[in-house]
Amino acid sequence: MIIFGTRGYLHQLAILTMVCGWCGNPAAHTLRKRVTKFTLFFIPLFPFSTKYATQCTFCGGERQIPKEEAEQLSAQARGGQDGRPYGAPQQQPGYTPPGGGNPYRS
Repeated sequence: MIIFGTRGYLHQLAILTMVCGWCGNPAAHTLRKRVTKFTLFFIPLFPFSTKYATQCTFCGGERQIPKEEAEQLSAQARGGQDGRPYGAPQQQPGYTPPGGGNPYRS
C-alpha cells in the first residue's frame, strides 16, 4: 500500500502598511506565500503549486497577487540595497549622535 497526498505550507514574507482594496482603510497587510507539496508516506517531496496573497489585518480581505508583485512588495518591506527601510534617516559617515551614540548617557 502506497500512501500519498498533498500538504500546504504557509510562509509569512512581510508585513506592509497599505490601503485596503476591500474596506478602504490604511492598515497592515501580511504578504503570504502558500506552497503545496506532493507527499509520499507523509514525507514532502516537491512543490507543485505556489501562490502569493496579501491579507488585510483590519477586515481580513485577501487578494491573490502574481509572483512579480510579491517580490516587489517583499523588497519594498526589506528596504533598499543597504538594508535600511525606505524613508529611514541617512547619516553622514563619521557622524556621532549627541551623547556618543549611547542612549543611556546624557
